Amino acid sequence: MVFADPPYFLSNNGLSIQNGQIVSVNKGNWDKSHGFEYINEFNRKWLSLVRDKMKDDATIWISGTMHNIFSVGQILTELGFKILNIITWEKTNPPPNFSCRYFTYSTEQIIWARKSEKVPHYFNYELMKQLNGDKQMKDVWKLPAIAPWEKSCGKHPTQKPLSVLTRLILASTKPNAWILDPFTGSSTTGIAANLANRRFLGIDQEEEYLIMSRNRKLEIENPLIEQKFKQKIEGFSTSNQLELYLAQETQENYQVNKQEGLVF
Repeated sequence: MVFADPPYFLSNNGLSIQNGQIVSVNKGNWDKSHGFEYINEFNRKWLSLVRDKMKDDATIWISGTMHNIFSVGQILTELGFKILNIITWEKTNPPPNFSCRYFTYSTEQIIWARKSEKVPHYFNYELMKQLNGDKQMKDVWKLPAIAPWEKSCGKHPTQKPLSVLTRLILASTKPNAWILDPFTGSSTTGIAANLANRRFLGIDQEEEYLIMSRNRKLEIENPLIEQKFKQKIEGFSTSNQLELYLAQETQENYQVNKQEGLVF
């Protein structure tokens, strides 16, 4: 599986509110737009490189807003991916719109696509239904933005919450699956993957964020912190539901491997 949080190209010298303070929306030079054709070519290049590394039955999740998501959808179709869903993540705690001239920006989109039109993908339908009160889960997810406890090793300017990453990882992978994040930042994808007993590879061009990623990885190697994080992740009906599911999943995976002669 691949999760990608590429540049949204929204750094346009605008302003927003964060923790009650007016702040710039600028994230860095890597997030500045140089026009529609530039954005398309950027997305075409990285998606082509990632596609080449994906297994035939792999899926990819890509987050975005109006600034980049239409380009991403266009290039996915151009390269032969099959778009499965466009998830709308509704943030329960979005920053207010202080200009009072627009509706409050409270959502991001996450496109889910598989590599091949004809090769089936994995979807943990039963778990998603269970997490939604035994009803089919819809493509609108109401989950909080990043919480203070997720910033214990520092904060990346576009850091995603563990609640979102944990859900999409559990929805589309099996235990021990490899997950790639080509814009890993502070590696929320990797932390969610490791907490869920998956393997992870992350790539980033900023050494500062790779150091942060390493520190976050070392942090969850403490069993008490690992347990605390699992209990704090939103999207579950009880604080121990995630731990109970992972224990069950591990046991089922062991039985399958034993039947296939992979356990000695």
